[in-house]
Parts: sequence; structure tokens; C-alpha cells
Amino acid sequence: MASAADFSRNRTWLWRALAAPGLAWLLLFFVTPFYALLSVAMGRLDPVFSSAEPVWNPIHWNPAIFPEVLGELFGGRLGAIFMRTFVYVGVASTLCLLIGYPVAYYLARHAGRWRGLLLGLIVAPFWINYLMRMMAWQNLLAVDGYVNRFLMFINALDAPRAWLVGHHETVILGLVYGYVPFLILPLYAALDQIDSSVLEAARDLGAGPVRTFLHVTLPLSKQGVMAGVVIIMLPLFGDYYTPSLLSGSPRTRMIGNEIDLFINSGVGGATGAALTVILMAFITLLMAYYLFTVMGAARESQR
Repeated sequence: MASAADFSRNRTWLWRALAAPGLAWLLLFFVTPFYALLSVAMGRLDPVFSSAEPVWNPIHWNPAIFPEVLGELFGGRLGAIFMRTFVYVGVASTLCLLIGYPVAYYLARHAGRWRGLLLGLIVAPFWINYLMRMMAWQNLLAVDGYVNRFLMFINALDAPRAWLVGHHETVILGLVYGYVPFLILPLYAALDQIDSSVLEAARDLGAGPVRTFLHVTLPLSKQGVMAGVVIIMLPLFGDYYTPSLLSGSPRTRMIGNEIDLFINSGVGGATGAALTVILMAFITLLMAYYLFTVMGAARESQR
């Protein structure tokens, strides 16, 4: 008869075999585009059209483009856009957290029989293409749109405002609208897993609602907060269609807009590819910090 160790070993190999095709697929479609980016960034320029030509042999790669792009990011004209992107992402992530945490807490603790319906309403925007949702906001924020009509009706504005012409707050609120559901769902999952008996024990020991939240609920939901923030920050750094659709002004351009401009201009493909690689490296640092924190918390919980 097979021993328990043999059964466990066979089960491990079974799950590895089942996971292998998916992992190979993900690896292929990550490594291949990344290799293509490096080939374009460190390739050569066409002598006639000055367009970027990929060099597929790594032996002939020329990394000179990266110091040039880094110089533009830290001291050149791209520096202001890079800092603006940081500000937009920071403010949008903070607003998403301030909006999303109370919603997730209510769903996990107080929604009762309405929980399924409310979760469905939060997920419902995902059924509509992001581009279509932003175009709907264009109509709402137009000079003769419902937002200006409402604000004038309550006397908050004396005249219609051109919300879609270079306003930072319009872009930030568009980013918040687009990404806040991605933060609510992992937060809800983390808050829903907190054992109610732990909260009851805190109250039995004399902690009020505020102290229970600050010293019990919030620390126990920290991983959910970090997961939600990381999930929305990664696409926020690369977002370029929200500023394009809700502003279109150079005053609100993000780093994603510059990458799109370089790549589609025909002559800046190498710069756009190098900028993409640098942005990927920065985002990888964020992911590494998140994974390090999660693994550290997991080791602490096992002790």
C-alpha cells in the first residue's frame, strides 16, 4: 500500500502538472513582449526615416538610451510629467482608500441580506468598457452637461465651467472612479475574514468602537489595504486614456501619455520603449515591497 508520504508527493506533482500550462502561458506572454521592448530600446535607428529598429541579438544591444531617458526624468522635461504622475497616483490612491474602506467595511459587517446586491452593483461597471464609461463622463462634464447644470442649480457655480480643459481635479476624479472598485473587492475580502469573536473580545475588554477599529480591525485588514492599493497603483502609473479623454491638455499629461506619444510618433519608439522598461522597474520595486511585507506577515502568523 502507498504510504501517506507517497500520496502527498503524488498530489504535489499533480497540482504542479495542472499549474504548468497556465504558468508557461503567462511566462511566454510576459517574457516575449518584455524582450521585444528591450530589443527596441537598445536597437538602432533607421538611417532614412529615423525610426526605431529592433535588434534581436542581445550581443548587439546598445544601452545608451537609458542614461538619456533617466536624465530627462530627473532634471529634463520629463521630470515634471513624472512628478505629476506620482501626485496623481498618490492622490487618487488616497481618495480610493478613503472612499473604498468605508464601503468595504459596511459590506463585510453591516450589509446583511443586501450584501450580494451591493457587491453586484460594485462589480457592474466592469461589464461596460472603460472607454465607454469615460466617454459618458465627457457628456456629464461638458459645458452644457448635467454636472454644470446641477452645480448651477444649487448656486455652487455662477456660470458653466469647462471641466474637460486641463483641470487636474477632473483627471484625478476620473482615475478614482475608474479604479476604486478594484480596491473595494480585496478590502472586502480581508474585512470579511476577520473573526467577529475577536472584535467582541475587544469590546468585552472595554474598548469602544473607535479603539476597536483602530487597534483591531485596521491592523487585521492591513494586508487587504496593501493588496488593494497595489492593485490600483500598478495600472494607475501606466494610465494614459483617462487624461486624454477627460482633459487632453499638456497640463495634465501623465507618463503613460508620453510613452504613447513616443511610440506612436514614429521617431521616438526607442525612447518610449526605454521609458516603459524604467517604469516597469519602478513598479517591480513596489511589487517586491508588497510581497516582502506579505511574506513577513505570513511568517509572523506561523510563529
